[in-house]
Amino acid sequence: MTSRREFLAATAAAAVAARSIAAAPTQRARPLPTAAQLQWQRDEFAMFLHFGVNTFTGQEWGDGLESPSIFNPSALDARQWARVAREAGARTVIFTAKHHDGFCLWPTRTTRHSVTASPWRGGGGDLVREFSDAARAEGLRVGLYCSPWDRNAKVFGSPAYLDMYVEQLTELLTQYGDIAEVFFDGANGEGPSGRQQVYDWRRIWGTVRRLQPNAVMFSDAGPDVRWIGNERGSAGDPNWSTVNPAIVTAPGVWGPEIERALQHGDRNGTVWRPGETDVSIRPRWFFHETDAVKSPSTLLDIWYSSVGRNSKLLLNVPPAKNGLIAPDDASQLRQFRAVRDALVAGEVANVRWTWRVDESQRLVGEGVLPRAARIGVVRLAEPIERGQLVASFTLTGAGTDGRARTLMRGQTIGYCRMDRVEDPAPVASVRLVVDDAVSVPSGLSVRLFEA
Repeated sequence: MTSRREFLAATAAAAVAARSIAAAPTQRARPLPTAAQLQWQRDEFAMFLHFGVNTFTGQEWGDGLESPSIFNPSALDARQWARVAREAGARTVIFTAKHHDGFCLWPTRTTRHSVTASPWRGGGGDLVREFSDAARAEGLRVGLYCSPWDRNAKVFGSPAYLDMYVEQLTELLTQYGDIAEVFFDGANGEGPSGRQQVYDWRRIWGTVRRLQPNAVMFSDAGPDVRWIGNERGSAGDPNWSTVNPAIVTAPGVWGPEIERALQHGDRNGTVWRPGETDVSIRPRWFFHETDAVKSPSTLLDIWYSSVGRNSKLLLNVPPAKNGLIAPDDASQLRQFRAVRDALVAGEVANVRWTWRVDESQRLVGEGVLPRAARIGVVRLAEPIERGQLVASFTLTGAGTDGRARTLMRGQTIGYCRMDRVEDPAPVASVRLVVDDAVSVPSGLSVRLFEA
């Protein structure tokens, strides 16, 4: 992956529209998440691992002409990747089994352009096997990214390539145990003068659904999880988990209306398709020695603008040429985890809440703290297994003198709405008012953390 905007702008003319395979609910019913979508959202944080021939060439998009002989990491340890992910607090790890260059990191039957032609492990290695085994040994769920675009395959651009690609997916989805997420990219960046591939997304998605029925699929068009519309680490506000499937119909389409749909979802959407926020810990997706690593404070900002806005964070951490996650990356991730742990340790316990519906049919919650506290962070949540309802809210706090001040104001809540309070001051009580909603919500969660 590299700039998705650049990728999609180059391919929009070649993108082929396809209808979503997600069935719309009956009229007037609010969409609800599946069990797999609920599990995916509750993970909150996943780690992406971009590794392959680009790691050795210094490219982001390989041209498919790279010799397999360059792939020979000297100290590769997938268990180290998994330990770093677990220590950072990730619950799923997603690996680039094949990127746009077409080099397969497992011994596929579909091409010789794979690890079997490399000197690594004497040509007998299977990095997808090592990755998946390591992830599960550390208690992590496994995800795979297999690029539809293949710059090495001679049949790319013909119907024969689709058969080849489905066979690659079949290998990945039948040989490596349970897969939690299958990640699809925009599909073709060669531009109007390059080879164009017509994708049968219904067949591709159907293959995943048949072979890994509990996996969620990610792409611009889902069908289960949507791209959030940028690679800056920022979900939209508002951010609905429901969408209108007629707007983003296939991976690779682009335009202002599509960007808005990806960023914000749709209050009146007929399909549940929450957003995943993908961003890299470094400026680029593959490892480059001179790239700076994001600091824990920057990563925390991203946390608030992704997980804190009803999205899931997918943070890319690319291993270095030696096949290990670099010490600086691992260190920053551990500090990022420590900051989050310290925040949770400051939660105010035993807040006494009462709830009512006022004369304007607004839900009002009032909480009394066991003692006055400076609230620095607030986390709100809806029980999304019942759907997403809140469209705007206001949270105020009152000190011991009874004077009220706004702590937090926003639009959607969904699975999580989390943000910092500007200029925290001691409060003895708080009041949450749902100013607008699809219908009167219930079961809202309010967590308060001291500054």
